Amino acid sequence: MQRIAIIDIGSNSARLVISQIYSNGAYNMVFNQKETLRLSQRLTKDGRLDAKAFELTLSTMQAFAFMCRQNKADKIIAVATAAIRNASNGQELTKLVAEKTGINLHILPGTAEAFLSFLGTVNTLSVKDGILFDLGGGSTELVLFRDRQIVESVSIPMGAVNTTAMFNIRGILSNSVFSDVNYLLASKISKYAWLQDTKLPLIGVGGTARTVARIIQKERHYPTSKIHNYAVTAQTVRNVFKRLRAMDLDTRKKVPGLSSERADIILGGMSIINYLLDVTGSKKIITSGCGLREGLFYDYYAKQRFLPLIAEDILEASTWNVLHLYSNNIEHCRHVASLALTLFDSWSKPLGINRRYRRLMRVTALLHDIGITINYYSHARHSAYMILNAKLFGLTHTEQMMCAVVAAWHNGQAKNYFRNHSFRTLLTDREWEEVGKMAVLLGLAECLDYTESSKITAIRPRMEQGKAILEITKADGPALIEQHQLNENRAWFRKTFGKDLEIQGV
Repeated sequence: MQRIAIIDIGSNSARLVISQIYSNGAYNMVFNQKETLRLSQRLTKDGRLDAKAFELTLSTMQAFAFMCRQNKADKIIAVATAAIRNASNGQELTKLVAEKTGINLHILPGTAEAFLSFLGTVNTLSVKDGILFDLGGGSTELVLFRDRQIVESVSIPMGAVNTTAMFNIRGILSNSVFSDVNYLLASKISKYAWLQDTKLPLIGVGGTARTVARIIQKERHYPTSKIHNYAVTAQTVRNVFKRLRAMDLDTRKKVPGLSSERADIILGGMSIINYLLDVTGSKKIITSGCGLREGLFYDYYAKQRFLPLIAEDILEASTWNVLHLYSNNIEHCRHVASLALTLFDSWSKPLGINRRYRRLMRVTALLHDIGITINYYSHARHSAYMILNAKLFGLTHTEQMMCAVVAAWHNGQAKNYFRNHSFRTLLTDREWEEVGKMAVLLGLAECLDYTESSKITAIRPRMEQGKAILEITKADGPALIEQHQLNENRAWFRKTFGKDLEIQGV
């Protein structure tokens, strides 16, 4: 078991994230702290960080060092980005931090920052081709990627904080100021032909991108506060920018989803996003809740465990992680998943279940019992809650909700769970019908291994003359308990599908 602390001293804020890696390789976050520094606003005219910047950074790093000790961190990875990178006395600050805290604060080059942001994003979003922008306080990292590999990257020394300060746009942004921002951005970006009119989706990393997503979610009364993998159209973002530009600072602070500490720099950040939409021709922005810090962690984790830096299948990798974090019988979960997929493959077409939900069935079957770690007697609904809130990457918000509902309903004891849930509107009536059917199949799969002994090793599901036949073709001795449980669920099968279920075999 190992605890890894990641410290990121950015141009706007500083963050400490501590993650625990367990002996089986699973990992999760155990501590998170954020402090607002605004270092980009504390640069003197000759490009030096002022005394206040030194004081704030040092006190923050001392606090982070204390929390690392409190949380018994085994390793500390600390990086600084644009504000310290671009300051002529940045090295002096990192030297002072090392002397006072014992933490080596490494100044990341722009290209390294871009790569690590990409690494944190590509391992958590299922997007093959796109343009990533990591919009921080003092810089914006841009990455063109295709087939999940970096093609081009660049760091632009313009972010939400320094752009705001440069053009004094904390208040209402006039058209003339907006034109000046665009002119400066063009001077920095127009030379990179690979950004021009790609029509690829923009992947937004950083506080500005997350804030824009939250504002839109609030406007739409979106039923969940999840930001990661939330997609909106370019026009929707432009409309938000237009409305915010017409507000003074006090009015802007009252906008739902926009924190008061970011209200003064949101126009500076959104002016960069708006320019990127124009120059790339992108029609969609996907928000990533993961970036540099996650990239630093994946870089360390993959090298320690001899894994590829970019996971081949992010859904498989994240499901494995959740399973190994919370399951007390992994072999049973794997066996149930195998049985559930056999039922799904044989019956999905005749029972009217969409084939594209196969991967959802697998994820849910693997994780259906994780709620036992909370309470066995109501473990189905606990499993559902955990699945709904787990870091499962590669699923849309709707798909993750579907997995949670199947888990909640799979033993027939929590049918009403989610009926009045605030997330209910994520699913259409048709999707609610589909998850009800999938829950029956998962329930049967669990019955087939009710003793958790993997006694039943092969089944042959089929349809004959309008009747569903579930034949147990291979078992390690009599499976009386499993057969009894299957018979108990025949009425549920009949009610859901309008077909009789016949159990055959040993």
